[in-house]
Amino acid sequence: MSGRPLDVLEESLEETVTVRLKDGEEFTGVLTGYDQHMNVVIEGEDTTIIRGDNVVTIKP
Repeated sequence: MSGRPLDVLEESLEETVTVRLKDGEEFTGVLTGYDQHMNVVIEGEDTTIIRGDNVVTIKP
C-alpha cells in the first residue's frame, strides 16, 4: 500500500476496516465510500457515515 491517505482508502474499498474516532469509539465494517475530506461510509449491521475530522485511524 502507498503511504498517501486517499490512496490507502482507495485500496481498501470493499474491504473490512476498523475506524477509530477521537472519542475512542471504533467502527468495523466494509468501507463502501469516501471523499476528499476523508469522510467515510462503513457498512456493517447499519450504514454509518463518519466525518473525516473525527477520524484518528483507519486500519485496513
